[in-house]
Amino acid sequence: MDSQVYSEKLAAQGLEYVRPTPAEREEISRIIMEELVCGVFKPEAVAYHQQVIARMKDAGCDSVILGCTEIPLIMNDSNSPLPTLDSTRLLARAALRRAVQGGSP
Repeated sequence: MDSQVYSEKLAAQGLEYVRPTPAEREEISRIIMEELVCGVFKPEAVAYHQQVIARMKDAGCDSVILGCTEIPLIMNDSNSPLPTLDSTRLLARAALRRAVQGGSP
């Protein structure tokens, strides 16, 4: 969440973005590293993500990027206050499309 990968690509497309607050990023990172990568899926982790996403919705966001491979293990369109963009799934589809079509995306 602290890298510039998404912010640069979104800005290049003229899209505005909001990141979780530093405290939210810290807790999300803790959930990822201490729970999700260990196969621990707690209702409290889902509730925390829902809380963060709801705050972002209130800030005017219209969708949320699930920018870590583990987050879609607990979050998706059915339990998120905003439509989700699963970065792993989107990248896999783009790679497949590129492989089938050949050349640049």
